[in-house]
Amino acid sequence: MADKKGYPDFQDHLKTLDERGLLQKIDEPINKDTEMHPLVRWQFRGGIQEPDRKAFLFNNITCSRGKSYQLPVAVGALSSNKEIYSIGIGAPIEDIGKVWSRAIANPIKPIEVTSAPCQDVVIEGSELEGEGKGLDWLPIPISTPGFDCAPYFTATGCISKDPDTGTQNMGTYRAGLKSSTRMALRMSARSGGAEGHQHWRKYRERGEKMPMAITLGGPPAVCYCAPQKLRMGVDEIAVAGGLVGAPINVVRGKTVDLLIPAEAEVVVEGYIDPEFVEPEAPFGESHGHIALEGYNNIFEITAITHRKNAVLASIISQVTPSESSVIKRVAYEPIWYDHLANGLGIKGLKRVSMHEPLTNIRRVLFLVFDRGVPTTEIWRALYGASTVNASVGKYIIAVNEDIDPDNGDAIFWALAYRSNPALDVQILPHRDQGHGPKSDVRMGREDATMLIDATLKSDMPPIALPKKEYMESAKELWEKLGLPPLKPESPWHGYSLGDWNSEWDEMAKRAADGEYMENGRRSAQYRRSDVAPNTSVRDAPGGPFGDE
Repeated sequence: MADKKGYPDFQDHLKTLDERGLLQKIDEPINKDTEMHPLVRWQFRGGIQEPDRKAFLFNNITCSRGKSYQLPVAVGALSSNKEIYSIGIGAPIEDIGKVWSRAIANPIKPIEVTSAPCQDVVIEGSELEGEGKGLDWLPIPISTPGFDCAPYFTATGCISKDPDTGTQNMGTYRAGLKSSTRMALRMSARSGGAEGHQHWRKYRERGEKMPMAITLGGPPAVCYCAPQKLRMGVDEIAVAGGLVGAPINVVRGKTVDLLIPAEAEVVVEGYIDPEFVEPEAPFGESHGHIALEGYNNIFEITAITHRKNAVLASIISQVTPSESSVIKRVAYEPIWYDHLANGLGIKGLKRVSMHEPLTNIRRVLFLVFDRGVPTTEIWRALYGASTVNASVGKYIIAVNEDIDPDNGDAIFWALAYRSNPALDVQILPHRDQGHGPKSDVRMGREDATMLIDATLKSDMPPIALPKKEYMESAKELWEKLGLPPLKPESPWHGYSLGDWNSEWDEMAKRAADGEYMENGRRSAQYRRSDVAPNTSVRDAPGGPFGDE
């Protein structure tokens, strides 16, 4: 048995989700090729609010060939919503960013054990070959029926090792089934892409096959680390230890010299060909378009190991919002914040927000600032955010903290009234195209980044909504009347943006108290004939505010 662990594994996680009412168990027969992912997809595309999304556990799985499968499949169990993610990481939603920053700064080296649950069952040799065996034995779903060319591994932890340094990397790469013993694996080869691809290049130069182990399911902390953009040379399993505050147990592979999370549900071991590639895809990618057929790496498997009662993990990706985007977003945001606030020392930055619906979190970034931050500091942050990753940040927009970056209407409002395109916009050319469809040749081989300062440059009049106390009182009345439930959207009450004074406050209070005629008597005192209509009282000497 593996050494005692100080963190939940995947099955512990599922049990907690069940106890919290966040796990939907499906015992009816479900076709993994045509029904499974479309069913779960509806909670992302059917108007169901993020807190109401659940994990799904499928216990009776079939396929289009009429075959039944032994292993159950969990879909959406890692991050269908932020609550599920927070349970997996063992921290309140509001502390997720802090936990990630701490883990990146203080990774904990894993502990090697001699035996582990992930190797309860070992399948090798001839047991891998033929229909219904090897990869064909696993209930791998088709993610995008009607477009995908094969069942695909999606919730992967692909472990490889730098042959020069011995440092391991774990990334999330799609892997499509080709036969019972062969998959095509896509590791991004672009600048700033997959570290696994960099390892493969080194093995190719040596003329050696690259060992790899792919985990499917495991301790949630480990699963959360695989898709994140950590620095090259950082061991993701050590960062996972930092997330849970305890070392992760690892065991050496049965047929590859790699250290594998001991509590993984299913592990596929094998080698990547150092020379040949073969056509892979179409496949529905996380950028929201179908990735068209291209040449990618060949992965020949040498063993499948799994727990006695393994549960296979699969994630919903493709068009955002999705499980994939939630997994990335909650970690990407603190990584960008840490770079700007701590690495560059940006003052007044409140948070970094990545836009999720349809844009895949990589394309649109928001930097949220306190009021009164100098323009030079805002631009330092805008430029800095564009340098964190070559493929992230096509549009980077700075806003103040009263603007909700998840509210598109609020963003357009800030752009409309707080930015001047001639002064507050910069274009950075020669950017990497990043993760996205490549079929439109008119887009060129490069992309660009637009930086926008949509923060307040000076005081402005208040927001034209009733003050907070009046809106709160009205909300109580609304609920007392039994009207439909409210979901307040920012801004839902008026507040000052600096251009306001105490005398106007007093006038407003008198009006609300029914004493508007007192305000009329005040204004009558300042009648005059020497100013034009529409002149501000502050621009006319001798007005209510004197010569200020």
